[in-house]
Amino acid sequence: MKYIIAFFFLASIGSIITGMATSLEFSEKLIGFGVVGLFFIVIPLFSWYRWKGRSAKEYLLTKENLDKMRDRENQKN
Repeated sequence: MKYIIAFFFLASIGSIITGMATSLEFSEKLIGFGVVGLFFIVIPLFSWYRWKGRSAKEYLLTKENLDKMRDRENQKN
């Protein structure tokens, strides 16, 4: 999966750089496809890859999590 993400990332960055470096009639489209690729393909794939198997409840500010944070802070002091 990380190779697929790397491929799409490099393709998007390459498209953006090519669009900026050349003055073709479709260079603006290259930049646009690069940005769309980054935001609609690379970032969601990367987020899914890094967060799979984790629970979102671990990162919510619930009463239990706030109590855990306070306990850790009190143990440090």
